[in-house]
Amino acid sequence: MFKRLAIVSVLAIAPTLALAQSNSGAAGGAVSGGATGAVGGAIVGGPVGAAVGGVVGATAGAIIGDAATPKFRTYVTEQRVPSYSYKEEVAVGVALPEEGVVYREVPAEYGAREYRYTVVNGKTVLVEPKTRKIVQIIN
Repeated sequence: MFKRLAIVSVLAIAPTLALAQSNSGAAGGAVSGGATGAVGGAIVGGPVGAAVGGVVGATAGAIIGDAATPKFRTYVTEQRVPSYSYKEEVAVGVALPEEGVVYREVPAEYGAREYRYTVVNGKTVLVEPKTRKIVQIIN
């Protein structure tokens, strides 16, 4: 009974989160990811799964939104950031090495000042500075 109540509760707030996502710009991907992750987590693991899924989903959401992506990509190209050659797959959640990678500040206009960016295997990525984990790949 408790699992069913948790799933219904999560499903009830998902439309609200989706609406917030449509009105929030760059942070919207995190909200949408959080809603999707919470719903998926609730279905698989009940209330605890919902909490974990929501956090993971929010982390995986877009930090630099679709509208700003082309401008940010151009900015990185103009900075002539050298590409770090990495033998592993470049994917969200992968922790990059502490040594050898140059992490640069994201300009304030992109709304991601708490992250750093770099180029790995020719792909621009946003990284959480403390963990060096990739949080977004800019396509």
